[in-house]
Amino acid sequence: MMTQFAETLAQAFLIVLGVIALVMVILAISDRLQTHDAIRRNYPLLGRFRNLFSTLGEFFRQYFFAMDREELPFNRAQREWVSHAASGKSNTLAFGSTRNLSLPGTPIFVNAAFPPLDESKSVADPLVIGPTARTPFVAQSFFNISGMSYGALSRPAVQALSKGAAKAGVWLNTGEGGLSPYHLGGGADIVFQIGTAKYGVRDAEGGLSDERLAAVAAHDQVRMFELKFAQGAKPGKGGILPGDKVTEEIAQIRGIPVGQASISPNRHPEINNVGALLDMVAHIREVTGKPVGMKTVAGDPEPFRALFDEINARGIDSAPDFITIDGGEGGTGASPMPLMDLVGMSIRESLVMVVDLRAAAGLTDRIRLIASGKLINPGDVAWALAAGADFVTSARGFMFSLGCIQALKCNKNTCPTGITTHDPRFQKGLVVEDKFARVERYATNIIKEVETIAHSVGVSDPRELRRHHVRIVGPDGRSTPMNELCPIDNAEQTLP
Repeated sequence: MMTQFAETLAQAFLIVLGVIALVMVILAISDRLQTHDAIRRNYPLLGRFRNLFSTLGEFFRQYFFAMDREELPFNRAQREWVSHAASGKSNTLAFGSTRNLSLPGTPIFVNAAFPPLDESKSVADPLVIGPTARTPFVAQSFFNISGMSYGALSRPAVQALSKGAAKAGVWLNTGEGGLSPYHLGGGADIVFQIGTAKYGVRDAEGGLSDERLAAVAAHDQVRMFELKFAQGAKPGKGGILPGDKVTEEIAQIRGIPVGQASISPNRHPEINNVGALLDMVAHIREVTGKPVGMKTVAGDPEPFRALFDEINARGIDSAPDFITIDGGEGGTGASPMPLMDLVGMSIRESLVMVVDLRAAAGLTDRIRLIASGKLINPGDVAWALAAGADFVTSARGFMFSLGCIQALKCNKNTCPTGITTHDPRFQKGLVVEDKFARVERYATNIIKEVETIAHSVGVSDPRELRRHHVRIVGPDGRSTPMNELCPIDNAEQTLP
């Protein structure tokens, strides 16, 4: 009987081998006959491993080969800090820093000889935005959530961000995809972003609808409006939402067809100079009664000089209530590589430039500056405040707090963590009741640690950080005070 079983098993094994051999022959013939891949045509079967290894290479580099501070766009050390902060684990380290402190551009904070003994005093006060609006916004936190639309993000991701933002006392920017019930559901303060396609506030022709604008403003949670001109990952290019992500609900919110790619214009068609920009700001502020600002990327100082000159010519009440500066290193779910890699100044350069131009125009107390672009750890946020920002916003930092693993699948509707996909299979992994707590803890911990940096340099409020509190490492490894590298020190400006 055992002999019969062995013979049957051997026959089955031979059949399997035969099937495998047949499949390999078919694949080899297919590789030899196809014309679009030269490697597979010249090396049938073996050539297929190249694509496999290229795909797996990203995985192996991230988990096995890259050092803690080598990866881009965010390295393991940055992601681990966010993960620990979001999970409530200790972020204390042992044995010394792994950061290369001799790398040019590295900021080093200047510790005070005699820091204040009472560390509880290092707490940022609320700051008013839009004092001339009918309903000004008293912003509680200097660190907030940057624009990410419902569409780019999944329903549970937006729900978790909204609830976590409310618990932490930070605002949530809708991104350009319009206002969804999920933004409002958690009770967070909302910044409504008006993109170039006017999603959520557009009329039948794609222009701005005052009726819909007023309807959005009627929500008490909507505190401010942000006119988006550009974002860091793709200056000069409008938003891109692949058709696979345009569900029936998203299409209804945005006012576009189901299943068709959502491509925004590269700019607001009705705004072609700084005068028209200020006219639009004034119009939105009049219709909504709430603060209105703008988001852009700096590529040259001249447009900002022209804007500030026009504001002073008209009177400071004509100014946008805030300007969000996004760095060229900003991220998005879908962008052409030339724009992602090559266009737009880094936030490390552009923020300082715009702060100084604002100061030279005498508009420091009127226009709030919001810094955005790869600022996800306490040192990044503290640097931005020292450079002159009034607020800092982050998108990808909060994505990491939700559980993002930097799989780089944001544009493919296959995000394995459920954050940037509308596939129910993947969304099941993102449990709102767990993730909103991570969002809250991340925001709370980053604020706490920026306050720790402020205390260490001897100031009682993070917004009292100034450029002379930071030294920047130069090419020779020696550091120079930031106020010497950037002479218009915002220490001379009036404190908000």
